Amino acid sequence: MSGYIKTDLTGQVAVVTGGGGVLGSYFCTALAEAGAKVAVLGRTLANCEEVAEGIRHDGGEAVALSCDVTDKSSVEAARTEIGRALGTCDILVNGAGGNSPKASTDDEYLDLERLEDPEAKDFFALDTDGIDFVFKLNFLGTLIPSQIFGRDMAPKSHAAVINVSSMNAFTPLTKIPAYSGAKSAVSNFTQWLSVYMSKTGVRVNAMAPGFLATKQNRDLLFDKDGNLTERSHKIISATPMGRFGEPEELLGTLLYLADHEASGFVNGIVIPVDGGFSAYSGV
Repeated sequence: MSGYIKTDLTGQVAVVTGGGGVLGSYFCTALAEAGAKVAVLGRTLANCEEVAEGIRHDGGEAVALSCDVTDKSSVEAARTEIGRALGTCDILVNGAGGNSPKASTDDEYLDLERLEDPEAKDFFALDTDGIDFVFKLNFLGTLIPSQIFGRDMAPKSHAAVINVSSMNAFTPLTKIPAYSGAKSAVSNFTQWLSVYMSKTGVRVNAMAPGFLATKQNRDLLFDKDGNLTERSHKIISATPMGRFGEPEELLGTLLYLADHEASGFVNGIVIPVDGGFSAYSGV
């Protein structure tokens, strides 16, 4: 028995939805460095191809495919292409997700004085199409790939589904009710699917990232002078480690959940990677 497990995914096929995005690109690269053949899926093919080309440049094997995770026929088509190019899926990372301004309020608390203000973007003014978009992208965008690729994974002796939840699933943040609700659904679905697949070789788990500083959200976290915004001060004060996370700090958890040798008896959990945010009561 080895006292140290090095993740070796050689020969396995990893499918990453949202693979052309900020976090997804890190996931793809880490899986490739562990030896997996990686299918990079996303809506913007150019972004996915850039990630796949980087993997190939470093000696790995990868394909890029345009895919809408909310459209079953699109995911089916991707599955067919991946099967031809790489083989059937062993590791599915459901990384596609996001929010919409149409599903977010401008206020943290209802201001009764603005209740009749037509310009107020409060809870009562939220756009139902925006809410529908957020739920489809995050929840259906996790469920549908799990259906399509899970069919190939089920007969295998070892396979892993890794979903991406959020701190919002533990405690909803102000302003973003749809995103919080959708990520809660992802966490609940992770548990449900883990039980449903438990008599097969498929394990289903999730990561719940805390607040990360990425190129995508840096303008929301810092002002033009590099100082924390008012909302960022609240985040940091509620994070015991006193800082934002970096995307690289998710990768150890990702590889742990992907590797049967490391986590073969781990099933149905949601792991916070959050600097202690979910553990802190504020006092």
